[in-house]
Amino acid sequence: MSNPDITFIPDSDEDSISSDVAGFGGLLVSTQIPTHADGSLELGDITLQSECTLQALKSALEGAGSSMDRVLHLTIYLTDMADRAAFNEVYKRFFAKPWPVRAAVGVAALAVEGMKVEVTAMAAKG
Repeated sequence: MSNPDITFIPDSDEDSISSDVAGFGGLLVSTQIPTHADGSLELGDITLQSECTLQALKSALEGAGSSMDRVLHLTIYLTDMADRAAFNEVYKRFFAKPWPVRAAVGVAALAVEGMKVEVTAMAAKG
């Protein structure tokens, strides 16, 4: 797909069928799962998965010329809504007031068995 006003930054995983970040004008969109910098998947408890997921988001946004303080909207997908409080504790270490607009959505499952969290974010460029 070629469109001069839209930018796609590929995922570092060659087998991925999703871009890491997509941009249009001044807006970036990124979806992240609990992956470490080396690409390995974190399948530990919700705190570890949340930390990895938000760190992956931070890295992706910075790589695209943005930052966590430029996030406008975050959608959080959780396989167990009881994990929301633990996610929020990690969230508060990555974000500050004024808080991004956000939604937490309970889902039956995510792409990999044992994965508890995934996020999609919209952020302003640099």
